[in-house]
Amino acid sequence: MSSAPPLTRPNLTRKAIFTQAWPIMIGQASVPLVGIVDTAVIGRTGDAAALAGVALGATLIGLVFWSFGFLRMGMTGLTSQAQGAGQRHEVEALLLRGIAIGLALGVAIFALQVPLSRGALALMSGGETVSAEAAAYMHGRFMGAPAALTVYAITGWLFGLGRTRDALALQLVMNAANTAFDLWFVIGLGWGAFGVGVGTALAELVAVITGLVLVGRDGAGTVIGFVRRATRAQVLDPARLKLLFAVNRDIMIRTVALLLLFVWFANAGARLGAAALAANHVLLQFITVAACVLDAFAFTAEARVGHAVGGRSRAEFTRAIRLSGELSLLAGALLSALFLLAGGPVIDFLTTDPQVREIAHRFLPFAAILPLIGMPSWMLDGVFVGATQGRAMRNAAVLATLSYIALDLALRSEGQFGLWIAFSASYVLRAGALGVQLPRLVRTIGHG
Repeated sequence: MSSAPPLTRPNLTRKAIFTQAWPIMIGQASVPLVGIVDTAVIGRTGDAAALAGVALGATLIGLVFWSFGFLRMGMTGLTSQAQGAGQRHEVEALLLRGIAIGLALGVAIFALQVPLSRGALALMSGGETVSAEAAAYMHGRFMGAPAALTVYAITGWLFGLGRTRDALALQLVMNAANTAFDLWFVIGLGWGAFGVGVGTALAELVAVITGLVLVGRDGAGTVIGFVRRATRAQVLDPARLKLLFAVNRDIMIRTVALLLLFVWFANAGARLGAAALAANHVLLQFITVAACVLDAFAFTAEARVGHAVGGRSRAEFTRAIRLSGELSLLAGALLSALFLLAGGPVIDFLTTDPQVREIAHRFLPFAAILPLIGMPSWMLDGVFVGATQGRAMRNAAVLATLSYIALDLALRSEGQFGLWIAFSASYVLRAGALGVQLPRLVRTIGHG
């Protein structure tokens, strides 16, 4: 069995964190391009029902796929901790476990797509026409389930090692492929919402191939080399698998709770009509951009915190939080200002429907302020992911979701205003629930 290359110890300075974060920032900022391209391609056809169907379908697909988002988050925390502890063989074994689990879960989702889509749509209030468009979109997306979940695992592993430029390359290739496929299938072939779904599914397959190639960069060795070096005992180690599934179980519950929050938000918009649902979907593109940009610092915190936990260094742990948090706050303020100044023209580009435009313009200030309101919750998520504290994240997400639903019900008479007030408050609730648990987490880290 060949030997594995040695691990390197990352620096912990503002410059080093920004150097690690900027590729994630660009890559994550391009993530919403998938949704923006999907929205723009359908939105410029002038069909509000088709746009609303893609909005509803994307929300439901997000619920299904991101229920398994632990493959990204759990992989990042565990990989960074293994790196911090100098366990190269465990780093390699983690990637193999993640790919195997992603493929298996993806195949299961694909096989169950009919009951999953029918059950999800039955719970929503989209109406017959919108639901038909959503079902077509979801059918296309389900084709890419194995690839989508495998991409989660590969991306999480790259983030855990701080290889953010490789993760950026993977993301950009996927987004470029998605744009090309969308234009071909929707504009060229006239496949509508189904074409949007198929285009994204094929782009995810392209991303898997790209990710497997990128694994071998930076002298890490190829996936084939990992397989040759790893023994069955290493990959299937009962203690390691138990830890992996324990972390993933709590993160999965946390993710499902937050996805249910977004589904509730989408369904609340659907009750107000197709135009309100479509307008909310347009505004969510701003929030997705903000989340993805600010996640650059949260993902960097995941890797840095995980490295500190693996090395049992409290000083490194607290410094990673402080430096990442400073940069995240600055980015949040800049994004809020940008959305307020440039949000109007972006809305007009994304949709040509006059009623959708009017609603989106009126509620743009809510979307614009969310980068500042949401920054603490996204940042603290990164800290707790890196520390693999899934239980704390689970409890905070469940509490925030239940509180949000109660608040939304209480404000339902206020229509769109009540909907957005409750949604904004959910970020504050989640940050507070995580923040009160942070001192206890700090005390568990070694004194080094």
